[in-house]
Parts: sequence; structure tokens; C-alpha cells
Amino acid sequence: MEYSATNAKSSGVSLPRSSLKQLATRRDVPGLLWLAWWVTSLMLSGAALAVTLGSWLVVPAMIVYGSLLALPAYALSHETAHGTAFRTRWLNETVFLISSFLYVGEPYHRRYAHTSHHTNTWHIGKDGQMPFDTPMSFSGWAWELTGIPTLWYEGKIIVLHSFRKFSPTILSYTPENELGRLTWSARAYLILYILIIGLRVTWLPEFLVFLIIPRLVGGIALQVYTVLQHVELEENSPSILNSTRSFKTNVIGRLLYMNMNHHLGHHLYTQVPFFALPDLEKELGDQLPDPDPGVLRSNLDLFCVTLRRSLGKNTKASSLRQAPHMITTGSYAPIAKASMR
Repeated sequence: MEYSATNAKSSGVSLPRSSLKQLATRRDVPGLLWLAWWVTSLMLSGAALAVTLGSWLVVPAMIVYGSLLALPAYALSHETAHGTAFRTRWLNETVFLISSFLYVGEPYHRRYAHTSHHTNTWHIGKDGQMPFDTPMSFSGWAWELTGIPTLWYEGKIIVLHSFRKFSPTILSYTPENELGRLTWSARAYLILYILIIGLRVTWLPEFLVFLIIPRLVGGIALQVYTVLQHVELEENSPSILNSTRSFKTNVIGRLLYMNMNHHLGHHLYTQVPFFALPDLEKELGDQLPDPDPGVLRSNLDLFCVTLRRSLGKNTKASSLRQAPHMITTGSYAPIAKASMR
């Protein structure tokens, strides 16, 4: 099949133009309501964290606060990178910059890398956001689940881009006339992080307690969602249906993740805002495969699959959807290295 991008057309999926127009209508109110909920939840959970410092209750408080920081910051920076969180452009771009700072990621690089991810979803050497090796080993799964590799990569990007050091992969998907923007944005973020740490030394404990440590702790909650998007699925396919999955989650997960568990619909029609994704997938109906099981069950299945793969045993999942070539017995050969390294 000839195609220029991985999308609905290359996947053989269609939607009436009138339905798509209605679903793709951007609005400010849903994004503002979500933002108000997030800020309120951060303030309340942050207050609970402050109150529990010095007691064992700080552990559950840190888990709650960290999850409320990392996962929504990622989801919001992703939605604003698409320009679909708000109808008002300046509002979208302002929130894009702030949420990217909290997520710890240079925003404009992330926007171009993410564009390449959608244009060439899970295509080896072209997708700028393949965060782990495929097939995934057990050690690879465990390391990815910590969130440290992604956080390290994003931090490294900020430092390298500050000195105009761009990898061949990044140069392949970033317009040449935008490299200056990436550089100055990275420098601004780097200076801001250094100022917070260096000039406000008396705030260093608070900086660690309320941003760095929660971002690390919450990174685990973030990864149990994001790792499911494409793992165990087909590389180099023109069809989104073969490379991407939607999965079930509860109402709290959908709220934290801004409905990105409806990942198939998002990849097929990137212009549809987060609040309309459930209706989009309902409209697409039986053109889509069934969503995979919930987050905990799917991650447990992935744990078993990667462990058996590393032990040379049969890797057929009990419920997680897999590409046929991911089901193996015995030794296996790596297909692709992560592009985010």
C-alpha cells in the first residue's frame, strides 16, 4: 500500500466527514475544567504531603502526589503539543510550556518528535519516539517501568540542545529553520532549572520534595500507562490497527491520562481533542479491534511475557494483543533499538 503517513487512510478506517467535523471541534471549557481539577488536586495532595513529612504517611502521600504530578503533566503536555487541549491558541501554547516544564521535557523538540511518531508510527529508524527496544526483554520492561530512562533522555536533550548538539535522528524530523527555536527553548529551560536549584539554595529541600522526587515516583504511574501504547505490536506497518492499541481503565485513569487510553482513535484522527476520544472510538465501532484489558491486568501480562521471553519460553500473552512475530519460543533476536536514547 502506498501511503505518506500512518493514519486512518493508511489503516483502511473511515468516518463520515460530518461526524469527524463535529468530533474534531476544539473547545476551551473542557480543557479549563480539566486544568482546574488538576491544579486543585495538586494543591490538596501537596498539602497532604507537607503535613505528613517526618512520618510513615509520607510514603502514600508521595505516591499520590507524584502520580498526580507526573501522569497529568505528561498527558497535558502531549495534548497541548497537538494543539487540541484548548481552542484559544495562546492559552494552549502557554499551558504547553508550563506542563512541559513540570514533565521535564523541552516542548518544541517533543512536538517535532511526536509528529514523527504519528507520521511513522512504530517505524524503525523513522519514529522519533520509540522509547524501548523491541521485542521487550524482562530487564528492559523493569528498567522502563522505573521511568528513569525517559527522564534521563529528556534531561539529556535539554542539555545537548542548549549547545546545539542534535542527533541525526532529531535532525531527520526537525525542520532546519526550527533548530534555533529548539536551542533557545532548551537554554531557557536549563537556565530556569539551574536558577531554581542554584539561586534558591534554601528552597532545595522543597524543590526535591515537591518536584524532583515526586516526578521520579510518579514516573512509575506514568510508565504503566504509556508502555502499553505500542508494546508487542507490529513494527513498520502502514496500519495503525497493527501498531497501536487502546486499553481499558477506570474513571480515575481516564481523568489522569486525558482519555489517551483510547490510543487507537487518537492515532487515527489526531485532530480530535481528548474529551471527544471516547465518542470517536464508539463512532468507529467494529472497524477497531477490541480494547485490551485494564492497566493492571495488561501490565501483569506484559510482566509474564517479557519474563518468559528472557527465559527462552513461549511468549504468547493470555490477554494482551500481540503481533504474530512477537510470539516465540527459545532465543530471540532484537528487531530494533529505542530511538529515545
